[in-house]
Amino acid sequence: MRILVTGGVGFIGAHFVRAACEAGHRVVVLDDLSGGEPLPLPPGATFVQGDIGDRVLLQMLCQHHHFEAVVHFAGKIQVGESVQRPELYYDVNLARSLVLLEELRQGGVRYFVFSSTAAVYGVPDRVPIPEDARQEPVNPYGATKHSFERALSAYGEAYDLRWAALRYFNAAGAQPDGTLRENHQPETHLIPLVLDAGLGLRGPLQVFGEDYPTRDGTCVRDYVHVCDLAAAHLAALTYLASGQPSLVANLGTGRGFTVREVLDAAAQVLGRPIPHTVCARRAGDPAELVAEAQRARELLGFVPRRSELHTLIEDALRPRRERAR
Repeated sequence: MRILVTGGVGFIGAHFVRAACEAGHRVVVLDDLSGGEPLPLPPGATFVQGDIGDRVLLQMLCQHHHFEAVVHFAGKIQVGESVQRPELYYDVNLARSLVLLEELRQGGVRYFVFSSTAAVYGVPDRVPIPEDARQEPVNPYGATKHSFERALSAYGEAYDLRWAALRYFNAAGAQPDGTLRENHQPETHLIPLVLDAGLGLRGPLQVFGEDYPTRDGTCVRDYVHVCDLAAAHLAALTYLASGQPSLVANLGTGRGFTVREVLDAAAQVLGRPIPHTVCARRAGDPAELVAEAQRARELLGFVPRRSELHTLIEDALRPRRERAR
């Protein structure tokens, strides 16, 4: 299959590109390099530096490569920043993504896999969270992802575009061989922040709040390995190409860990305590986000294989430990 991957040198995108190339797909990566240090691409992947809102570039790419599918990872992802600077999130995650959607639709793309998020649910009514749960995002990040999902649904109805919105919870881990790692600028994800604090690559970790209604007062999140996410995106493409209808699916393990439990597990793996301080709650953070992932299991055959907490931490640690030497 001929696939355009937006944001393909970012953390999740690069893992998907490697998996797609290993599966024999022809991959073109479109990335504006705004997300930090780009991760390496495998042989056979074509890289194009550019913006997902550049209509002329998108038209040229479609004419040259005749894409059958797009996997859309590009976007802004920081919850706190989205509260402080909502205009960035409505611009990139919605306005420019709508340009991408329209140009690719006109360019003949038939399948669209979207990197969505559990943030579309806001503060959930129940946990684990099913896909039909109420969707009331509590921050602009979740709101813009939710709005784009609605656009995909409308395009599916109007133009017979087949699409999948994969709502994953907390991506973590790294390529087991250590060749790809998580490296956002700035880094906001918990596990790399914990490990860097433990390795002395940054100051003590800030724990945002210890007064949530959870088992130890810190937030609970469902962590899923990035390689498991990459496999799920490939499965979604296969599902759509087989003639199946569009779908929304959660990607998670169905089990959550508190911030303190992550700290404790990382301390066990590193063999030393993790320096940390407790701060006030961060705006826009729900207390608990854990997936009900039965739909992904049934329709996509999604079975997380590397998403045990200690495995996630060990895989994430491997390339970071090399950096610390």
